[in-house]
Amino acid sequence: MKRLQTVQGAAPGGKPPAKLFVPENEREEVLNIYHDNKTSGHMGITKTVSNISKLLWWPTLRRDVKDYIAVCEVCSRQKSPKTAPIGLLQPLPIPERPWSHVAMDFIVDLPESRGNTVILTVIDRFSKMGHYVPLRKLPSAAELVPIFISNVVRIHGVPLEIVSDRGTQFISRFWRGFCKNVGIDLSFSSAYHPQTNGAAERANQNVEKYLRCFISEQQDNWSDLLPWAEYALNSAASESTGHSPFFAVYGFDPPVLPATFPDTTIPALDEQLASLKETWGRVRRALEESSAIQKTKADRHRRQ
Repeated sequence: MKRLQTVQGAAPGGKPPAKLFVPENEREEVLNIYHDNKTSGHMGITKTVSNISKLLWWPTLRRDVKDYIAVCEVCSRQKSPKTAPIGLLQPLPIPERPWSHVAMDFIVDLPESRGNTVILTVIDRFSKMGHYVPLRKLPSAAELVPIFISNVVRIHGVPLEIVSDRGTQFISRFWRGFCKNVGIDLSFSSAYHPQTNGAAERANQNVEKYLRCFISEQQDNWSDLLPWAEYALNSAASESTGHSPFFAVYGFDPPVLPATFPDTTIPALDEQLASLKETWGRVRRALEESSAIQKTKADRHRRQ
């Protein structure tokens, strides 16, 4: 940013107020930071442009982002098949505030990472903010209650509603009894309309894509990557709202962390920062799916 301050006099016409002009010789570094960084997550064109344009500008920004992503090796390896999913979307009522209505799901059968093989996904249906909790195994209903309290209730309070599938944990008497006693309504997706829990399904797809971008050959470091995945996904602007989940909840965007760090006088810290830098150099994934697409738009690309 300090380097950019010195070249603002050379900015061409059309620069929006309060944004810094990026000269051509600095653009590749900016694209690296906002696309390849671990905190950026190899997002797609729209989200990358949105993140850059919060502070920075140059005339060919969108075209340069498109060209940069087109040759990104990490993104090309992670492209999803384009087969249309089965079933039309079953939209739920839109909540009026953050964390009043949440969706929950599990990602299971993962390679063991620090003893963990499962991810609990919890999504706020209003802001699309997510929490991703590594677990050693699929929990029972009795085990799920303290996990939910520690990772959701402690931070956001008790929600009014939880949407989930009909997994054994969610339909058990224990879980139903807990939710009834604390005032949570339960809604369930069905085998005929699993898209009712679309927020959690999309979140699962996005975090899996992110992890594939960063994971080691042994596939045993995904537990360490989960906090960065959560940071990146919650920092990315939604195509439907134009705001990141973080902004929708807190009213401001978190910073994009630097691609490099200055040396410190602490060898152990230098080693950890160097490891972060090495990891960040491999990352950032195109996650261009909108978290809240209108039903009519989505159904045109689906089959019954």
